[in-house]
Amino acid sequence: MNDALNLLQPYPFEKLRALLAGVQPPAGKKPIALSIGEPKHRSPSFVVEALAANLEQLAVYPTTLGLPALREAIARWCERRFRVPAGRLDPARHVLPVNGTREALFAFAQTVVKRTDNGLVVSPNPFYQIYEGAALLAGATPHYLPCLPENGFNPDFDAVPADVWRRCQLLFLCSPGNPTGALVPLATLKKLIALADEHDFVIAADECYSELYFDEQNPPPGLLTACAELGHDDFRRCVVFHSLSKRSNLPGLRSGFVAGDAEILKSFLLYRTYHGCAMPVPTQLASIAAWNDEVHVRANRVLYREKFDAVLGILQPVLDVKRPDGSFYLWPRTPVDDQIFTRDLFAREHVTVVPGAYLSRGVDGLNPGADRVRMALVAPLNECVEAAERIRDFVRAG
Repeated sequence: MNDALNLLQPYPFEKLRALLAGVQPPAGKKPIALSIGEPKHRSPSFVVEALAANLEQLAVYPTTLGLPALREAIARWCERRFRVPAGRLDPARHVLPVNGTREALFAFAQTVVKRTDNGLVVSPNPFYQIYEGAALLAGATPHYLPCLPENGFNPDFDAVPADVWRRCQLLFLCSPGNPTGALVPLATLKKLIALADEHDFVIAADECYSELYFDEQNPPPGLLTACAELGHDDFRRCVVFHSLSKRSNLPGLRSGFVAGDAEILKSFLLYRTYHGCAMPVPTQLASIAAWNDEVHVRANRVLYREKFDAVLGILQPVLDVKRPDGSFYLWPRTPVDDQIFTRDLFAREHVTVVPGAYLSRGVDGLNPGADRVRMALVAPLNECVEAAERIRDFVRAG
């Protein structure tokens, strides 16, 4: 067996199940889960119809590179969304469809990490646990950068020692962040590109929440925006990860893409060819329909804005909680230990949240997720409101 498997920690939801094992919530209160970030809004009907209309293509072996029409649709979407000059992204060289960002983020680390004794994979802390597992199974050492409120819940990249950047092989970003919802500023992205060029590491920008934001007139920038403004025309050392899961409420479609550095994607394509993870043709054709439409995405944001407005109005009088820059998460501070808060909330109100400590790692005696919980506002509006009211009553009761 691969010895590196012994380095993996239990997934947060395994820890949550263990924490709540044996707890009997009140039978008279229906369960409300704010724990799993699975979109619950209706999937776009036209995407479902495109999928159904092309089921005969299940008889065709898909290619790992994907259909030219899908790569073209993705490239044009990136141009529109991130202000990339027309023609800068070559669909044949700079775009690769993937089966969701989770699979791609893990596989990407296996492709770019050199198995040296002192290589680092740097990530925010708290973080999406795939970053850590991908690093360990690629033979690298994870290095965690705390995301604290005094820095807007982003890492303090200026405080990172030069030796860490010299040893860094891969930097994971998540913007807007999971679980904090914090956006990495454009100026910071430009600074990180300069650091990557100086120290020769790769930036993997996980932007799967990029389409969940609050101001329709100011969509948040991404790593491709920074590349475009810098004239970083070859996107060297920069790769972004996007998905239809959150943007289009299609988590089960398992459809996303990576885009950026052509030389890196050439190697990633080789890895994926052996990995055996080509996207089925019906999925690709349905994905084209999704990437070519923004109407359903704007409607999706309206639903999330309604939930944030309602829930924050209920929770802010009793909890230290703020509206994030984006995503569908709240990251409130708890009045007691986050695990005790989670267990007692479930026991008394039948509402499930995730302890922040399960989403982060303690480093030098500091766990930036401690005494916080993650709440995913994915349930329908009425359920989110009811959950918020139960949480308010729970906190007030002490």
